[in-house]
Amino acid sequence: MRAVLVLVAVLSVLLGGVASAAELPSWRLVSTGTAAQFRGLSAVSGRVAWVSGTRGTVLRTVDGGRSWGSVGPPAAGELEFRDIEAFDDQRAVVLSIGPGADSRVYRTEDGGRSWRQTFSNPDAAAFYDCLAFFDPWRGLAMSDPVNGRFRVQATVDGGRSWRQVPDDAFPAAEPGEAGFAASGQCVATSGPFDAWLATGGGKHARVLHSGDGGRHWAASDTPLPSSASSGVFAVAFRTPWQGVAIGGDYANPTAAGPAVALSRDRGRTWRTPTEYPRGYRSGLAWRGRTVLAVGPGGSDLSRDGGRHWQSFDSGSFDTVDCAGGGACWASGAKGRVAKLVP
Repeated sequence: MRAVLVLVAVLSVLLGGVASAAELPSWRLVSTGTAAQFRGLSAVSGRVAWVSGTRGTVLRTVDGGRSWGSVGPPAAGELEFRDIEAFDDQRAVVLSIGPGADSRVYRTEDGGRSWRQTFSNPDAAAFYDCLAFFDPWRGLAMSDPVNGRFRVQATVDGGRSWRQVPDDAFPAAEPGEAGFAASGQCVATSGPFDAWLATGGGKHARVLHSGDGGRHWAASDTPLPSSASSGVFAVAFRTPWQGVAIGGDYANPTAAGPAVALSRDRGRTWRTPTEYPRGYRSGLAWRGRTVLAVGPGGSDLSRDGGRHWQSFDSGSFDTVDCAGGGACWASGAKGRVAKLVP
């Protein structure tokens, strides 16, 4: 009888492990018909998503990825659209990166049939990396520091116009500190007033937090390594209190880390969990209470807010985004776009 019980217990463990592995999601690749690198991604729903990337490319799907329309601004082939924020299947705001006037913002209200340029960077020393919105009206676009302070543009009309947040709203930047335009996630928002900027390149990998819609900012150190090629690449908050920062070293993508830091106090303090993805990760998103992370070395998930992680895919992606209903998309180099299943 004891032998039978032992056998039953062993089988339960084995079958439980198989069931657990079977419950892991997977990425289903969809064909985009292009070799552009898509670091910009906005998931509207399971049917609607927008991606943006190299050679001025912007694509949109309204049928779950079965077909994609090329809907980018005209005469933009020299631009790199590193971030895009879409509000539905018709309205989107896209950001191009680069020094001076290469940093631009365009807005469409008709699904990409026409675009209006709403911002052109007037400062040769500025370099815009990413943008994020609190709601369809209020948003922020982040630049690397200018004269020792981070620079942020704010909009209150859905990206139709922008104004610069005063320099004295920011703490002094560390020497070499900047944002990474790797996944469109170096700025994040949660709720109506909280926003975060992710940095690296300086002495510390830091996260800057604003609790008043971007008018004032304070910086906190994270335990992630920082160098010219390492720091915090993405930050995401499930609520204004609970957040995850992720990164690593893109020049040494297999470095052990740590690659993850967690906060439960709106980004004031950060700690490293006992488990974290091994290697560089550039993209991060919440799917309910689950955290998804992607990078050139694969994809990982955490079902407990970032404390423990499981790898579920070895393919390369640069960024990930999830819609409110739980539909998640990922995108990356060589035109790679995928949907999460189940």
